[in-house]
Amino acid sequence: MRIDLHTHSTASDGTDTPAALVRKAAAAGLDVVALTDHDTTRGHAEAIAALPPGLTLVTGAELSCRLDGISMHMLAYLFDPEEPALLAERELVRDDRVPRAQGMVAKLQELGVPVTWEQVERIAGDGSVGRPHVATALVELGVVPTVSDAFTPNWLADGGRAFVEKHETDPFEAIRLIKGAGGVAVFAHPAASKRGRTVPESAIAEMAAAGLDGIEVDHMDHDAGARARLRGLAKELGLLVTGSSDYHGSRKTCVLGEFTTDPEVYGEITRRATGAFPVPGTGGA
Repeated sequence: MRIDLHTHSTASDGTDTPAALVRKAAAAGLDVVALTDHDTTRGHAEAIAALPPGLTLVTGAELSCRLDGISMHMLAYLFDPEEPALLAERELVRDDRVPRAQGMVAKLQELGVPVTWEQVERIAGDGSVGRPHVATALVELGVVPTVSDAFTPNWLADGGRAFVEKHETDPFEAIRLIKGAGGVAVFAHPAASKRGRTVPESAIAEMAAAGLDGIEVDHMDHDAGARARLRGLAKELGLLVTGSSDYHGSRKTCVLGEFTTDPEVYGEITRRATGAFPVPGTGGA
C-alpha cells in the first residue's frame, strides 16, 4: 500500500480542487490519501464525491498552532467535523486569516510592493486565505521567483518585514480538542527549520505525555539527519511515525506520494480514531 497522509486543495492553499486532487492521487498510484487543508474541512464532501475506485480518503485538517512564539502545525485525522469545541476553534483560526492577510498586504505596500487585496483575494478564490496566497502575489509581481522565496525575513517568514501574527491554537489545547472529537493528532514537519524556529524535543515529549499520537518524520523539509533524529525520538516516546508529501499542487515542488506512511502505522491511526472512518472510493465523477 502507498499512503500519503498530508495534502492540500483549493479549500485552503493548494492549487488543485479536492476532486482533481483525489483523481491525481489515484493516477499517482496511491492507495490512501488524506486531505488535510488548513483549519477547514470544506473540501471533504467534494473529495468524497469524486473518489475513484481503489483509493481511500482519510478526512483531516492541519491546525495552526503556536507554542512559546513558535508557529507549528498539528495534523488532525478522522475527527468528527461537527464536534462543537473543535469546530469553534477552527472557525476562530479561520476567521482571523482575512484581517491577517490584509495586514500583510498593507505592510508590503508600505515596503513599496504594488500588491493589492483584490489580487490576493483572486488568488485565494474560495480557499482559506493565507501566506501562500500573498506569496503567490509576490511571484506574480516579479518580486520573488518562487513561493518559497517569499518565506524569508525580507518578506513573509515569521518575524519578517511583512509578517503579521494570527490567532493560533496552543498545541496542548489542539491535542485535547482533536482527541475530544475522536481524532488522531500528529505533529506536522516538526524539524522543518527552513520555515523558522522549531519547538524543542522537550516540548514534543510534553505533547506525547498529553496525548500526541505521532510525528511526521518523512517530509520534504527534513533532511536525512533530521529524519533519523525524529525516528529515534518517536521510538523513545512511543509515538507513531508518518510520512507525507505535503502536496500543494503547483504552489510547491513536492509531488503526491513523495513520502509515504507505513501501512501498519496507518492501521493504528484508523484503530485509534472514533470520530470518523476512512472513506473507500466507489467511482466518483
